[in-house]
Amino acid sequence: MKVEEIKKVACVGAGVIGYSWALYFALKKLDVFVYDITEESLELAKKRIHESLLSLYKNEVIQEDEITEIESRIVYTIKMEEAVKEVQFIVESAPENYDIKREIVKEIEQFTSEKTIIASSTSGLLITEIANCAKNPERFIGAHPYNPPHLIPLVEITKGEKTSEEVVEVAKKFYTSIGKEPVVLQKEALGFICNRIQMALYREVCDLVMRGVCSVEDADKAVTYGPGLRWGIMGPSLVFQLGGGQNGIDGLLKHIGPSIDMWLQDMADFKEFPKEFGAIAREGVEEEMKNRSRSIGNDDTSLAEYRDKMLIEMLKLHNKL
Repeated sequence: MKVEEIKKVACVGAGVIGYSWALYFALKKLDVFVYDITEESLELAKKRIHESLLSLYKNEVIQEDEITEIESRIVYTIKMEEAVKEVQFIVESAPENYDIKREIVKEIEQFTSEKTIIASSTSGLLITEIANCAKNPERFIGAHPYNPPHLIPLVEITKGEKTSEEVVEVAKKFYTSIGKEPVVLQKEALGFICNRIQMALYREVCDLVMRGVCSVEDADKAVTYGPGLRWGIMGPSLVFQLGGGQNGIDGLLKHIGPSIDMWLQDMADFKEFPKEFGAIAREGVEEEMKNRSRSIGNDDTSLAEYRDKMLIEMLKLHNKL
């Protein structure tokens, strides 16, 4: 299949990730079929898409008269055959469970062409395992977005043992053609790239809080107003390249290497999060919210609005919106 042939896509699963993918594809002028098992789930997806479009209008990404046009590109259905039979690309966003995803794979394959590419939005499961009972495992990839997919450009493409390199290349070109930033894992790894990096950072946050070094709020501030600002501009290796001056990243690591070694000896290396940390983190977040104004998010709703507004402004700077 060629990228130019991809005109219709299906989103199987209409939850937080699925609806956002559907919105993004519609924004990019693709015809979209959205599938879920209940009409209630589809109605919620439709509501979320409309609210997100209003947010994009409010933040001057789209014009008000575009909303109806964008929504008209989306068809909602509880029939799998209707959702997938005529599409060239399928995004599966079912719950993060091998058995559930395998059952969906079987159902999808009853109604699709063998050429149709199937991409799983899995946050960290192995594509080899998801597609191990598939009739055509060569056309399966992982395509992990970062939430919300209709705003954040990253897509992590992963391969199973039987995934075709041609399929990977077509998928990469497809995502690039619609404004995404795809990265390809050269071998399978649980959690992929970003979730592993994210959880390594959060393991250290957990350890610092549990040891009484800082509060949840101050850990959030430290990331937001420190390295997070730089990471929103460029990746950590590029940041270190500039930090090393004329000697670059290798010069920096040599210069502060002895200190880094001492930090690493003192940093968290546990393999399971402490069971009690969820309650501690929740209490810390609730206290943190009390110290925030509504304009920057002091409950879940206003926090999501603030996140989206800031993401949109950053993406405009990156020329991604």
